[in-house]
Order: sequence, then structure tokens, then C-alpha cells
Amino acid sequence: MNQRDLFSVFDDCERTRARNSDPSTSFEAAHRIASSGELSRQQAAVYELLQKHDGSTSAELGRLIGDRYLPARRLPELADKKQVVRRGNARVCAVKGTPAVTWWVV
Repeated sequence: MNQRDLFSVFDDCERTRARNSDPSTSFEAAHRIASSGELSRQQAAVYELLQKHDGSTSAELGRLIGDRYLPARRLPELADKKQVVRRGNARVCAVKGTPAVTWWVV
């Protein structure tokens, strides 16, 4: 499977992106990000960055990509749904100065 196939396949991430207790606008946003292709683009960007900086924390990747929260949202999807990255041991994050999970390409 090439990288394009990996992130262009629509899966059920959209339905699990919003909690049942969230307002309807959260479900609308989840549908919009998935159907527009933005979700796949974000996942691919985080995956490509992790390939270059394997073993980073989400905050370290966030600093590199310019959005603190983007890797924190997409890395669990890439680990749990796509299974192309994995959680590693915690270490002190260079950005936050606190222990944080590391992320690794599978």
C-alpha cells in the first residue's frame, strides 16, 4: 500500500471524531473535515513529519508543523485506526518540559 492509498481511504473516523454528548456542530465539523479531504491531508502531513522526526512527542511535532494541537489530534488516529504509528515510552518533552508519550513510525 502506498502512502496515497493509506490516507485517501475514507474510514469511520468521522463518526468517532465527535462524542455523543457534543453539540450537532461538532458532528457537522467532523463530516466536513472528512468529506473535504482535509482529514487525509492532515494525517499525511503529521505522518510525513514523524518520518523525519521519529520518536518525537506531539508537542515537539506541533512546534515543527506550527500547530500545537494538530499532531495531538491526528497521532492517535494514525495509531489506533490506521496502525501506521505507535506510542512509545514517555520521556521529558523538549517543548513542555514534562513527561510525554513518544511516537514512532511502524
